[in-house]
Amino acid sequence: MSKEKDGDTITELGEDGKLHNITTKAGRLAMELASEKKRLAQELEELQGEYDDIKPLTPTGTRDWYVKWGAMILCIVGVFFISGQMYVFGQLCYFVGAIGWIYVGMQWSDRAIMIGSAISGTAVAMLLIDNPDLYLLFSR
Repeated sequence: MSKEKDGDTITELGEDGKLHNITTKAGRLAMELASEKKRLAQELEELQGEYDDIKPLTPTGTRDWYVKWGAMILCIVGVFFISGQMYVFGQLCYFVGAIGWIYVGMQWSDRAIMIGSAISGTAVAMLLIDNPDLYLLFSR
């Protein structure tokens, strides 16, 4: 019986004349490590795909991001003012917020945002123009 060592395997000539490869402990550990590395790489790829699916599409910290959040806050404040019967302040806040959303829609090339904001902003502006007595009420 003769033995030859080549890297992590030992080739042995058996009594029957056939060659038998015997993997050493280091070789088995290397194969196990390689399969674990492959599994972890696949798991990382799946997790990266899930993250890409849920991460926000709009960039943060840009001018349109600030305008978007400012306009959203103004619209909400405007609705609360209107609900609290402070019509002029509410309508002005909402109108400025609608203008902000029109700007955001133009930056994003989103016609739905532009049209929706333009219609609601126009309706609020028409109400302000048609009721000058609201201004007189608050100018005293």
